[in-house]
Amino acid sequence: MSTSVPTITFADTGITLPAGSDILAGRMADINDAFGGGVNQSLTTPQGQIAQSDSAIIEDKNANIAEIVNQVNPDYSSGRWQDAIGRIYFMDRIAAVGTVVTGTCVGLVGTVIPIGSQAQDNSGYIYSSITEGVIAETGTVDVDFQCVTTGPIACPAGTLTTIYRSVYGWDSVTNTDAGTLGVDVESRADFEFRRKNSVAANAVNSPQSIYAAVLAVDGVLDAYVIDNPLGSAVLEGSTNYSVAANSVYVAVVGGAEADIAAAIWSKKSLGCNYNGNTSYTVYDDNYIDPKPAYAVTWQTPTAVPIYFTVQIEDNPSLPGNIISLVQAAVINAFNGDDGGARARIGSTIYAGRYYAPVFNTNSNVNIQSITLGVTSPGTSTSATMGIDQRPTLDASNITVTLV
Repeated sequence: MSTSVPTITFADTGITLPAGSDILAGRMADINDAFGGGVNQSLTTPQGQIAQSDSAIIEDKNANIAEIVNQVNPDYSSGRWQDAIGRIYFMDRIAAVGTVVTGTCVGLVGTVIPIGSQAQDNSGYIYSSITEGVIAETGTVDVDFQCVTTGPIACPAGTLTTIYRSVYGWDSVTNTDAGTLGVDVESRADFEFRRKNSVAANAVNSPQSIYAAVLAVDGVLDAYVIDNPLGSAVLEGSTNYSVAANSVYVAVVGGAEADIAAAIWSKKSLGCNYNGNTSYTVYDDNYIDPKPAYAVTWQTPTAVPIYFTVQIEDNPSLPGNIISLVQAAVINAFNGDDGGARARIGSTIYAGRYYAPVFNTNSNVNIQSITLGVTSPGTSTSATMGIDQRPTLDASNITVTLV
């Protein structure tokens, strides 16, 4: 049976859907042919109503087909479709991960704060240390803690204040800066970012292979990897970090030390030196005891708070909670929860990235300006992190002004 309704076009350039007006005209023509011609074409007639309903159904199904076609493209796929593409690369979506925060531990000089030591924030959340620290002659040491409860749980500056599981010689703990928010189940954007980098996962002896391996470690929120093939040290990034001669530099946020060390060691070049402030000993299991031991070193980045200054037009039509809505929108964009790129180690954070999220908070929002910086108040249009820095953001660091 023939029809005058135009079909979907599949071509090398992609899929093209027929216009709704063309579908409606086709259905009216079909009805007219079915009754032998001369049918009233007015949309207010019964046949006109039937044609409009049929056209709406066809358009909806065409849109569903287009969505399925787009799911085959890694740039647009999501959910189970994206999981299926990931399986081609032997990838699974990473489960939810807890917030990471740097705690300054105070106590007796020489006291060891072992991995697994626990502290509690003012909201009652428990954080477990993922790096080992030894209290220096200053009486303090910075230790990274990861929230036992997964998800984007805020840990503002000065809220990690209680030792939950005591260690002899450890007297107190606090966090100078806000934590790097954890994530719920890996987002579409983060999964695709990791998939693109995973193509190097089966390789060895390259920064890309180390990067892919470290990103796949359970609990890791971010990583940065470069190498220096030269015979002398080089200065890298906005902080001029000195990368040793003939070495690999790896920065990691989150994850267990043993897993990170194993990932780096499994991919690095023979005889390659390391950089960083964190070390863990890996043993070669190809031998019986005593097994060869290798001290793997990487950088645990310093938390750097970012300050935002947002000015929007004072409009009586704005909701009463517009300030908190804007703050939430900026935080979501900062962490990539809006589907865009999130702020990462060594990245440049542009103020322009946040215009759309703020604008979308309410139809009556008119943005005057958005600026940011690493000091308060933020006054620049961008801020660049060093390769040894991880950006953090707390709602208290987002100033929203109605002007």
